[in-house]
Amino acid sequence: MADLLILHGPNLNLLGTREPGTYGRATLDDINRALADDAAKAGYGLRVFQSNHEGELVDLIQAHGPQVQGALINPAALTHTSVALRDAFLAVGVPVVEVHLSNIHRREPFRHHSYLADVAIGQVMGFGAASYRLGLAGLIDHLAQAAG
Repeated sequence: MADLLILHGPNLNLLGTREPGTYGRATLDDINRALADDAAKAGYGLRVFQSNHEGELVDLIQAHGPQVQGALINPAALTHTSVALRDAFLAVGVPVVEVHLSNIHRREPFRHHSYLADVAIGQVMGFGAASYRLGLAGLIDHLAQAAG
């Protein structure tokens, strides 16, 4: 069974209680369970990690990227600051989908820029926890089309 890498960035461990008006009531465990179910139905396993530390996320991309078929990431606040995450995905060459619970373009101006946007095969945002499932579906579809 092929694996997909799922990465959750800073503060996403607080989902369900952190600013529920912006991020919803779903917990990270709720999201991970839904992703695991969807991935299994499509014949994929998941490697799931959350970190509040940029360097740890880079290490995870480097360690797992070459071994997985694709990646899904919610870089959270690192979206707007991390050239290192961008460069890590470029280095491993794995297709990546960027997801966000909220629509970053409807928020503060500093959140409008994503350092991953130009290396991601797609972005899904603004649909709360469903953004993850939509992003995963897009990634799986992309992989199926690439396999021909």
